Amino acid sequence: MEHLVRVLQTDRSDSEIIGYALDTLYNVISNDLEEEEQDDSEEENSPKQVDDLGSQFTEIFIKQQENVTLLLTLVEEFDFHVRWPGVKLLTSLLKQQGPQVQQIILVSPMGVSRLMDLLADSREVIRNDGVLLLQQLTKSNAAIQKIVAFENAFERLLDIITEEGNSDGGIVVEDCLILLQNLLKNNNSNQNFFKEGSYIQRMKPWFEVGDDNCGWSAQKVTNLHLMLQLVRVLVSPTNPPGATSSCQKAMFHCGLLQQLCTILMATGVPADILTETINTVSEVIRGCQMNQDYFASVNAPSNPPRPAIVVLLMSMVNERQPFVLRCAVLYCFQCFLYKNQKGQGEIVSTLLPSTIDATGNSVSAGQLLCGGLFSTDSLSNWCAAVALAHALQENATLKEQLLRVQLATSIGNPPVSLLQQCTNILSQGSKVQTRVGLLMLLCTWLSNCSIAVTHFLHNPANIPFLTGQIAENLGEEEQLVQGLCALLLGISIYYNDNSLENYRKEKLKQLIEKRIGRENFIEKLGFISKHELYSRAAQKPQPSFSSPDHMMFDHEFTKLVKELEGVISKAIYKSSEEDKKEEEVKKTLEQHDNIVTHYKKVIREQDQELEELKQQVNTLKSQNEQLQTTVTQQVSQIQQHKDQYNLLKVQLGKDNQHHNSHSDTVQMNGIQVEEVSKLKEELEEWKNKHELLQGQLREKDSLIEKLKPLQLETGTEQSSQTSKSSGLEHNNELQKELEMLRTQIQLQSAEISKLQAENQKLQVMNTSADPALGDSSATAAKNLELEGRLVQEVKELKSEVKALSEEKASLKQHLDSSNSTVAILQDEKSKLQQEVAESKKEQDDLLVLLADQDQKLSALKNKLKDLGVPVEDEDDIESGDQADEDEDGDEEEQD
Repeated sequence: MEHLVRVLQTDRSDSEIIGYALDTLYNVISNDLEEEEQDDSEEENSPKQVDDLGSQFTEIFIKQQENVTLLLTLVEEFDFHVRWPGVKLLTSLLKQQGPQVQQIILVSPMGVSRLMDLLADSREVIRNDGVLLLQQLTKSNAAIQKIVAFENAFERLLDIITEEGNSDGGIVVEDCLILLQNLLKNNNSNQNFFKEGSYIQRMKPWFEVGDDNCGWSAQKVTNLHLMLQLVRVLVSPTNPPGATSSCQKAMFHCGLLQQLCTILMATGVPADILTETINTVSEVIRGCQMNQDYFASVNAPSNPPRPAIVVLLMSMVNERQPFVLRCAVLYCFQCFLYKNQKGQGEIVSTLLPSTIDATGNSVSAGQLLCGGLFSTDSLSNWCAAVALAHALQENATLKEQLLRVQLATSIGNPPVSLLQQCTNILSQGSKVQTRVGLLMLLCTWLSNCSIAVTHFLHNPANIPFLTGQIAENLGEEEQLVQGLCALLLGISIYYNDNSLENYRKEKLKQLIEKRIGRENFIEKLGFISKHELYSRAAQKPQPSFSSPDHMMFDHEFTKLVKELEGVISKAIYKSSEEDKKEEEVKKTLEQHDNIVTHYKKVIREQDQELEELKQQVNTLKSQNEQLQTTVTQQVSQIQQHKDQYNLLKVQLGKDNQHHNSHSDTVQMNGIQVEEVSKLKEELEEWKNKHELLQGQLREKDSLIEKLKPLQLETGTEQSSQTSKSSGLEHNNELQKELEMLRTQIQLQSAEISKLQAENQKLQVMNTSADPALGDSSATAAKNLELEGRLVQEVKELKSEVKALSEEKASLKQHLDSSNSTVAILQDEKSKLQQEVAESKKEQDDLLVLLADQDQKLSALKNKLKDLGVPVEDEDDIESGDQADEDEDGDEEEQD
């Protein structure tokens, strides 16, 4: 082994030889091969020898802690030929010397975290063997369990289970479930982490079964069994009550309980799965009122539908059903009634005369329990008696009501009470199991219920039967019955109210002294707690018995025995004088308690009234504050509306002034009919002006065309000196035309007048000038200058026309926008007026309401003063009222 370890230390680079060394160490330490060979051999001592050998080799290997640390390092290698044998070797070490190896891994830096990486390996062989390794690592070590859980183990394991197909998966799912159980069982920290991580919700798909439940594989049955056990781990009665309750609620809200009830009522489910499902549902509903109420509403898919409780009780009292199934149903019934007074009342009510179904069409829970109580099957007797006892557990009211139950024994005979019938069966000498069950029922029924004790003592045959049973010297089997008879007789003494003269406490004690003897009575009473089956039943609530013969004690009954055994022993040894003194003290205490209770009741009522008045005052104060806040908000809203209204009014006035500057009209109250008509008239005038200017432009164009031939004619004057007369005539005609032009455009342009003057000068120059070449050229220059000015004038006229057109378009657009603005302002004005009116109305209503509230407040304060409660001074109230009045006055002034 030393050489092999040295190979692991020195040949790290050679993965092949590392793998061989790890395999060799695994074969040396593991017992797997030897166990296979041992199956074929017949030697009896070989298993022990093999275990010893493997343990010895393991001790040698882990003696040096560095070897385990080295192995953890090798497990980190990704090479398959190194990692896989390393995982197997470490698993084998944990199997052989678990606690020691766990401790070494725990103190190793990142030891657990390295092994958690195996779950993320893409190679399924390594991942699956990693799950087996973690199983061994987490056994019975809470510290490692917590580390593994906080390394995200729950998420990874649930993912693997989902990938493998949930309950339909193979052995990998089984291994993951076993690992989850290791992490959660008896580990409150991990259970809380599991619940807070919302992993309970991910368990619901595990229990989705189809309609056809035939032919389940053995692996599926195993998987589902482990899944149910995992649910039970989270809601186990041994867990802290707060943790169990939170898990129970989470299972209801996510639908897990509903899914389990579906399996419970499904057909074709294997018997062992059905039994475990019943046990699981039992613990999910135990002590949780919400879950118990849901379970009471579940119906079996029968015709007609029957409550699931009734169907289960039918199985419990049916002797042909498997024993474990009947025990599971009893446990389910007990869990349904645990701390569930509502459920207890519903069960007992099915036995009362007023609620029994006379037609007999449907079987009730009470009828089934009575049928089981008096059947020929002793196991049914015991189960029914214990179930009925749980219906009476810590519920004095139901104990009294159950005294009303009457049973018809046979035709022609008068009915007898249920209490009487139980004592009749006891006296008939039935089986031990039946008598034990009935005695447990009677002890539970009579404890802490004096009326039931009186009814029991009223039958003259009961006390002689009990004393006779206790006094006899019987075998070991009967000792248990004797002890329970002694307990029942002790309860009849301890809870006796001395209402029956012949069966007063003192007389019953004298009877015990004469017939039995006090020491003998105490000895027989002690038989119960000394019994082996009593100790087993006291360990946990679930009834788990190896055989029907061992079914004797109920868990809740063991608590009752523990509570009463001591007080009954003390009561038996008390003398009559002590009893009298005790009774006197009890009476005095009762009177004192009655007085105290009366005053407590008065004080409680006064406190309640005072609390109600305080609540009313607080409510009225809060309402007053709310109303004042509302009033303040309304005032601020009204002020805002007023400000908005004034602002809009100012804006509307500005718009009116803007329109008046263009239309020279006055806008009155937002009505713009005259303004619109005047704007239309202005638009028509502009159109006319535009047309006039267009005509003038055309005339100027024609003038330019006429001036062009004039220029040609003046040019001919230079070549002909003899054309003076004809030039003069032509100048006369030009003068006439210019006069006509001047009359047409004299209102439009001053330039035309200048042109006319220059033309006149040109005429004078033409008449007086010589026909020289220089004068002709001067005239031509003047004509060109005149033509340029005319062209420029025409351009200016065109630009003026264009500007007028744009101004016309802008006026039209402004007119349209003015119309829309006026319509919007009118609409907003009407809305504001309506809101102001509504605000005024609400303010008036609030003022009326505040006045009523002030009256109520003053009345309540007077009441509180009468009751002696300090209230605010009148000055403070008056100052507050004055502030309210001032505020209201400001609002009215603003309105």
